Amino acid sequence: MRLLHTMLRVGNLDTSIAFYTEVLGMTLLRRKDYPDGQFTLAFVGYGAEDENSVIELTYNWGVDKYELGTGYGHIALEVDDVYKACEDIRSRGGKITREPGPMKHGSSILAFVEDPDGYKIELLSPQRKD
Repeated sequence: MRLLHTMLRVGNLDTSIAFYTEVLGMTLLRRKDYPDGQFTLAFVGYGAEDENSVIELTYNWGVDKYELGTGYGHIALEVDDVYKACEDIRSRGGKITREPGPMKHGSSILAFVEDPDGYKIELLSPQRKD
């Protein structure tokens, strides 16, 4: 078995695709409309789906906002340098919600960024996994 993808419902598919590709540097792997179901799926990631886990962005036609609730946590991305990644993300219009630095009760260097729908994305250094 392997993890295939994580699905996020989004309110504006084009804005979300732009965030994940232009701000976080992912690639749009595929996009397909499903007129009978009135939804569109777009898959983004850092590599081919047959070799990597990806994110599925689901746009339900006519729905422009979701309540995230209290169950969702975050998606985590490993980056070479959390400080540099935050600088790059900020320069491309991304919203940093937790500045880079050590984990409160651990030693990992991390930061958080927020996508256009409010989903949190953790940026982690590769050195430690607390």
